Amino acid sequence: MSNKELHRSDRVGWLRAAVLGANDGIVSTASLIIGFAVASATQENILLAGIAGLVAGAMSMAAGEYVSVSSQSDTENADLALEKKSLEQDFTFELNELSKIYEGRGLEPDLAAEVAKQLMAHDALGAHARDEIGISENVNAQPIQAAFYSAGTFTVGAALPLLVALLIPGNLLIYAVAILSLVFLALLGGLAARAGGASITVGASRVAFWGALAMALTAGVGRLFGVAT
Repeated sequence: MSNKELHRSDRVGWLRAAVLGANDGIVSTASLIIGFAVASATQENILLAGIAGLVAGAMSMAAGEYVSVSSQSDTENADLALEKKSLEQDFTFELNELSKIYEGRGLEPDLAAEVAKQLMAHDALGAHARDEIGISENVNAQPIQAAFYSAGTFTVGAALPLLVALLIPGNLLIYAVAILSLVFLALLGGLAARAGGASITVGASRVAFWGALAMALTAGVGRLFGVAT
């Protein structure tokens, strides 16, 4: 029987942006709601603050991801342009350079030279992008995709504690938002770990721990100053 391997590295770009967005949406909005609630704000003010945080956070995530990943993309493109120019000016040098890379990975000199020659005959720039610079088609920067996933998942994540705050007013609001948000975070961490092929337990506990810390600190600020933060 053939053993078909399922690799997940092609998911890195969108998975990172999606998990980051949803995690930030839950943590920031839940923390904001708890901070306002501890400071004895009215339910209307709590919901208003949560909605404002959702809109501002989603736009901030989109802009931040786009700028950040665009910078990565610019760097990659600059490196590729430099490599393309070098290939045009001194092909032999680049051939020897690639051959030395393969030698360093364990190939015999003659075999390394032949592999480099054939790969460069097929796609010289692609070979150097992968093996010299470390740029892969599966994980190259995609700013628009990252911005879309971050903003969308932030909105979904932020909507969860907002919905809890809407449905459970009064003295139970703080506990309900905190507990259910931790459940949401644990589920998110587990799903992200599963999608990435990592440990579900580690992924869930890691996200839940930092979420609990963020909510506890925000509640502490609200309690200390007696104002909405």
